[in-house]
Amino acid sequence: MRIISLGLFILLTATSCKDQPLYSNFNGFAQGTTYSMIFENPGKFNVSDVQTEVEKILQDFNMSLSLYEDSSVLCRINRNETDVPDKLFTEVFNRSREIYELSGGAFDVTVGPLVKAWGFGPDAHKNFTEESRDSLLKLVGMNKVEIRNNRIVKPDPGISLDFNAIAQGYSVDIICRYFDEKGIKSYLVEIGGEVRVRGDKGGAMWKIGIDKPSDNNVIPGNELQAVIRLKDRSLATSGNYRKFFVENGIKYSHTIDPRTGYPAKNQLLSATILASDCATADGIATACMVMGKEETISFLSLHPEFEAFLVYSDDSGEFKTWSSENLKKYIEESIK
Repeated sequence: MRIISLGLFILLTATSCKDQPLYSNFNGFAQGTTYSMIFENPGKFNVSDVQTEVEKILQDFNMSLSLYEDSSVLCRINRNETDVPDKLFTEVFNRSREIYELSGGAFDVTVGPLVKAWGFGPDAHKNFTEESRDSLLKLVGMNKVEIRNNRIVKPDPGISLDFNAIAQGYSVDIICRYFDEKGIKSYLVEIGGEVRVRGDKGGAMWKIGIDKPSDNNVIPGNELQAVIRLKDRSLATSGNYRKFFVENGIKYSHTIDPRTGYPAKNQLLSATILASDCATADGIATACMVMGKEETISFLSLHPEFEAFLVYSDDSGEFKTWSSENLKKYIEESIK
């Protein structure tokens, strides 16, 4: 769903010991981004068959939740051509509502009209004006839309949904569900930079690189801010350093604050969130970019179920980092 992945590069370490488990891997292109998957394979799985199944799942996912497929369930609901969601839509909608309530509205999938007005998304044409702000905000608020008796209920037909801030993480969870059903005990699934792992890799924790959030760092993995070790955890990063536009000398980020109608403007450059599932990590990471550094740290103090690694700029423009206490022993910073 995201054209450019935000903030992650998988560190693949080859194992050479004969007594190490055997792993297979494949990668490809889907949902407008890349994916990479590694899984323990003692010889019972044909890699080509697994990849074919994965790509079919991702295509079905795309036809449900993509804003870039005109015939997707999401696009048809946004155009008011149908009010019947499918299973994937319903699952991600319900998870989105949970994160909306958890974040106090900082995460809101009804932000679509504002995203479009600011020139982000499929149309990429900015038409936001101060005069239009109040009318657009009337279309925003997840408390204004619900699923009732398996039907989407929108009091205003102008309300539209944008799952881009959670769908990629959710697609990772869907693939992990498929791997679990196949009985795979150890794996790493990465789509567009969002990651979920199960188990470890030959006795060692999985290593995930966090990109340095600088404007000229456009190739994931080229310049790392840190490396985080993971086991049985999901990780997602959101940032404003790769998707923005400049108008009249002002830089506008792609993260829109649904509470104000304006792009989020704060010192937080990227937020990496660890959670039990990737959809939640994805959504909370976006909420953090809206909230900013101080509000995010206060939020995290109330929610120890999440760990975080934040990169922000100080008053002099220097990069600074902050991490949750429980995460510090799993982070190695300033990797060259």
